[in-house]
Amino acid sequence: MDIAELIAVLQGSIAPVILISSVGLLLLSMTNRLARPLDQIRRLLPHMRESESSHADYLHLELQILMKRCRILRGAIALCVLSIFFVSLVILLLFSTFLFEIGIGVAIKTCFGLCIVSLVLSLLLFLWDISLTLHSINIEVEEHYSNRLKK
Repeated sequence: MDIAELIAVLQGSIAPVILISSVGLLLLSMTNRLARPLDQIRRLLPHMRESESSHADYLHLELQILMKRCRILRGAIALCVLSIFFVSLVILLLFSTFLFEIGIGVAIKTCFGLCIVSLVLSLLLFLWDISLTLHSINIEVEEHYSNRLKK
């Protein structure tokens, strides 16, 4: 076991560790974003019980969109966690390769590839959530103007 080899393994592990940190910040952002539709759902439910039927339809549509956003964000969060899992495996496999001198390069490449795929899919779901948020805002604006014209 040469110290130069250990240094090379540590240097090779720095990029995956930085990736864990970056994905962790993205995960924090997603979990914070998930709190918003959950709070809005809790705020809408009491209004649904006491609203008139025309307004109840609007609230029901809004609730459906919020629930869909929660499911999408749950998927994005799960994929982020999966990405962190795979990059952690990369680090573990890199050190196993060094310590036990076994050739598992294919496993390392596969785990890193799965990490990146999970991250990309997570980001796509995150963008989908943003799109639904804008759609929801459009519905709120239309409802506001519709109520304003009725008065």
